[in-house]
Amino acid sequence: MSDAPAMRSVLRDGLWDNNVVLGQMLGMCPAMAVTSSATNGLGMGLATMVVLVMSNALIASLRNWVSPEVRIPVFIVLIAGMVTLVDMCLNAWFHDLYKVLGIFIALIVVNCAVLGRAEAFASRQPVLASAVDGLASGLGFTLAITLLGAVREIAGSGTLFASAHLLLGPDFAFLETRVMPQGAGALFMILPPGGFLVLGLMIAGRRRVQQWLDRGAPAAVAPQAAH
Repeated sequence: MSDAPAMRSVLRDGLWDNNVVLGQMLGMCPAMAVTSSATNGLGMGLATMVVLVMSNALIASLRNWVSPEVRIPVFIVLIAGMVTLVDMCLNAWFHDLYKVLGIFIALIVVNCAVLGRAEAFASRQPVLASAVDGLASGLGFTLAITLLGAVREIAGSGTLFASAHLLLGPDFAFLETRVMPQGAGALFMILPPGGFLVLGLMIAGRRRVQQWLDRGAPAAVAPQAAH
């Protein structure tokens, strides 16, 4: 574990620096298709996060037993197994959410973010660090598409986390909120063009914030350079 990357760095990388959606711009298919509401985004994000954590941990535990020549097919098979388990669990315990997400649950197998983390991180790092990386990447993905869904839902329907109790269970009923009066939303925002517009603004906003964060770095080293 001495050569394992610092957990704080791994968490920041997945949540912000290399956010799957806003930084790497991966997983655009589910990000656009299921984010007409915050509830759908949250459900899809959590399902993907579970797959990321389990597949990263499993691949890291088997990394020394897998030949480099066949690693990609093996990774895909392992990820497909994890996705099948998540798919069956959603169908059994969250059937309404399962019906809404539909084929996009199965398509987690071909989500570039999942295979990308397996190849770039889990195949080279210990189990704990790989599981943390999967958790951070999954949380970053979940936060991004939930925020995307929330903005689109508020602007398009005037609600926030509508039908959360039906899709995620009675314990999530407290999330349901009406932000604007009935019929006050713009239908455009919950259609695909609205999704691209909101995503573009989110990516631009993240880059702007990163510029502000980076702006202080040169000032910190300037006195040393002058000395």
